[in-house]
Amino acid sequence: MRTRLLPLLIVLMAAVLLALGIPLAVSLAAARQQEVVVDRIDDTARFAALAQFVTERPSGSRVDTTDGRGETLQRELEQYYRVYGIKAGVFYREKSQSAMANAPQEWGRPTEGEGLAAFEEALLGRRPHDPKQVWPWQEGRLVVASPVIHDGDVVAAVVTDSPTDQMRSKILRGWLIIAAGESAAMLLAVGAALRLTGWVLKPVRVLDVTTHAIASGRLKSRVAVASGPPELRRLARSFNEMADNVEDVLEQQRAFVADASHQLRNPLAALLLRIDLLALELPEGNEEIASVRTEGKRLASVLDDLLDLALAEHAESDLRLIDVGELTAERVASWSPLADDKGVSLAGTCPATTAWADPIALSSALDAVIDNALKFTPAGERVEVRVTSNGETSTVVVTDGGPGLSDEELERVGDRFWRSTAHQNIKGSGLGLSISRALIAAGGGSIAYAHHEPHGLRVTVTVPRSRPPA
Repeated sequence: MRTRLLPLLIVLMAAVLLALGIPLAVSLAAARQQEVVVDRIDDTARFAALAQFVTERPSGSRVDTTDGRGETLQRELEQYYRVYGIKAGVFYREKSQSAMANAPQEWGRPTEGEGLAAFEEALLGRRPHDPKQVWPWQEGRLVVASPVIHDGDVVAAVVTDSPTDQMRSKILRGWLIIAAGESAAMLLAVGAALRLTGWVLKPVRVLDVTTHAIASGRLKSRVAVASGPPELRRLARSFNEMADNVEDVLEQQRAFVADASHQLRNPLAALLLRIDLLALELPEGNEEIASVRTEGKRLASVLDDLLDLALAEHAESDLRLIDVGELTAERVASWSPLADDKGVSLAGTCPATTAWADPIALSSALDAVIDNALKFTPAGERVEVRVTSNGETSTVVVTDGGPGLSDEELERVGDRFWRSTAHQNIKGSGLGLSISRALIAAGGGSIAYAHHEPHGLRVTVTVPRSRPPA
């Protein structure tokens, strides 16, 4: 869930930062350019004030030399160009007239583009317009023009042509500062999102772990409701209440099964004893007595299995670090005589490997699995027991050469009292694998069932190599 929630929060925060940063960057660029434009407007206004009195000049002369105003204007423009590198000139309205003053002197009146538009606007007596925005990646120039008014008429226009390198550098530096601020804000936002999602999802993770623990048989696991949003803390408390109720119901069920099995054993034992006494009064080989005796023994076996199942689900496991290979080899050796009697080949590959398990519970589970394999494997076939391990678990795989189970039957194998319809004639109560699963689950292990090719059943008993949590 965190991998889905965190990217969504990051995308939303990035969108908010971009929505704030892009307008800020645009406004910064506009502000920097406006500063330059305002400076140029002030400069052109100053030059226009000097030029409004230089309206007459001797024939063939560029500037008026009668009173020195034209020379002063020319010197101002040349100094302005030398100091700032900005081209400036005062041009008469008529194209036939030469420039009143300009620097550099080879620079002439604008003839195209932004410069011509600004010049024509100034000749119409209008205020200088805002030039088109120049971005840091453009090689543009800023042209600003102001009218020169004499006796109420526009007689000329002052034009400045400014380079934009310095302005674009300032804009770029401002953008870098904005980008650095946005990056720092994004890092802080990501850190806050990590903390927020961790705080929100911690109860969910704890709930997931606890649910898995309960599903694995550790029914006393509970959720610690210490942090997280109020809704999730309330959910955790409700889950704990539900787990308490479920545990109470299961405990009552186990107690009932155990008590019923225990209480029925004594009357059943007395009944079997009376049947044996009655058999002494009847002719030897009476079929009815033999049938009653067989059913009584079968009922006693079911009661014993029910009691074993109740105890297996209730008892605490005595976990120890054991050699699974050695224990499995002992069980294979114990079942070898029965396999020989049935004509079944029982082979074991049991290398030494350690794991945490209850040795008695694991022995009982392996006995049930091997007994089941031998029970359904016909003579001449093979039952193989193999022990393997990896970094986290040790496994005991028991494969047989019996008829196997269908896909539907595989889903039900291990259920209480369930037996395949094809094997109803084989002795058993249908509780052996259920007892095995309860014994293994109590120690943090598991039992899985699958097809064995070309035919038969594969049972995998898995136990952890590291000590399970309490």
